[in-house]
Amino acid sequence: MIVLVINSGSSSVKYQVIDPDSEISLAKGLVERIGMSGAILTHKPHDRQEIRLAGEILDHKMAIEYVMSIL
Repeated sequence: MIVLVINSGSSSVKYQVIDPDSEISLAKGLVERIGMSGAILTHKPHDRQEIRLAGEILDHKMAIEYVMSIL
């Protein structure tokens, strides 16, 4: 089983994907500045290079859609 943990704040969403059997974090990231200009999604997969995407992220629903698409 793979677990997705989401921590939603007032203008950000943090997340982490964990394999509890191996205790490895498969990916983690942050969507910041939700609803403001210059919103950024930072995604760090396990054993791969960090990805940063800038764009217009108007609300938390859109932020979660960005997270799900990058996963």
